[in-house]
Amino acid sequence: MNRNQQLIGYELLFRPSLEAEGAGPLAALQADTQVLVNTLHNMGTSWLIGNKLAFINVGEAMLTSEFLELLPARRVILDLMPEITPSNELIARIKYLHAQGFGIAMDGFSFNAPSAQLLEYAKYVKLDVQKHGTSDFQMLAAQVRSYPVIRIAEKVETHEHFHLCRELGMDGFQGYYFAKPETLSAKVIHPSFTHTLELLNLLRMDAEIKEVEAVFKRDIALSYKLLRFVNSAAAGLNTTISSFSHAVTVLGYKRLYRWLTLLLVTANEDGKTPPALQKTAITRARFMELLGSALNLPNDACESLFVIGMFSLLDVLFDMPMTTVLEHLHLSDQFKQVLQEQPDRLTPFLQLAKACEDKEMRDVPQLCRELGLSPEPFNQAHVEALAWVEELGL
Repeated sequence: MNRNQQLIGYELLFRPSLEAEGAGPLAALQADTQVLVNTLHNMGTSWLIGNKLAFINVGEAMLTSEFLELLPARRVILDLMPEITPSNELIARIKYLHAQGFGIAMDGFSFNAPSAQLLEYAKYVKLDVQKHGTSDFQMLAAQVRSYPVIRIAEKVETHEHFHLCRELGMDGFQGYYFAKPETLSAKVIHPSFTHTLELLNLLRMDAEIKEVEAVFKRDIALSYKLLRFVNSAAAGLNTTISSFSHAVTVLGYKRLYRWLTLLLVTANEDGKTPPALQKTAITRARFMELLGSALNLPNDACESLFVIGMFSLLDVLFDMPMTTVLEHLHLSDQFKQVLQEQPDRLTPFLQLAKACEDKEMRDVPQLCRELGLSPEPFNQAHVEALAWVEELGL
């Protein structure tokens, strides 16, 4: 909060469960990466942070990794732990991150802490009102005031704490006096280890985009996370992405490699996509793409049909209404309309793909007539789609 008690930002922390008060047995880097991946994928950024700042705790391992570059620099404040010991390499890294637009905050600041050497790069300095006696806190606040930083009183839990800090002219406040921490949870799906490793190898070998795209087409979790990331504020884009090849092109191989590495180090088997669900989604996607080709639709329309088919079961996967899922995906209005089966020229393609899963296939003849599709190309596309998915070995 600022001096007028207006909300200026959030501090984001990782907790393994609703009841946990700390990160638990996780190593520092693992906890830090969980915060990053949750912010980028599972929680999203726009609805959680809005136009506010995100203060994210980072240790030395996270600072020296390349994962931070995946975040929207202008909106993120890197909260440095007091125990961080500056080295020439670390100072150079902090200078670079500062130049990229990241704000630097000193957490639990004390002039006796090893991290005090980094004060000249800081924009925010957090002073723990409970760690020091009143006179020591007043002295520390006065000393820091001579630096061009925003002073934030942290662990403010009582009216007395708040009154003291306000009288000392502190610029901002954080603590239970204003609000208790809130635990946000989300259902998480993880991509296949095999597919993630395959993509990393392809990128290392500078493979063709089509080869890279082909792997995304085999994994619903990977493709969902890719489009969510590339269309998020983290990617800094002003346009929505409607195909996997476009997403790869916009991100570039270096940033894509960095992002895949982050997925790999935070992945586990708990959120693995059910094989039958993945198979159905990919069959729909390929079938719709082939139908588009059979009707001589442009390539971009065929690619759109694939993505729509792939994402048509996200509501089942996340066990929530499609409208809720779409709130967290920056897809085009057309994609959203079709996925909710609202009127659009592409909607009958999705309806036809779903109708084929009914053993009676009652609605298939009518939908084929709507699309101007004769039995032969319909049957051929259906068989080819089923064969293609079998070849993938899902």
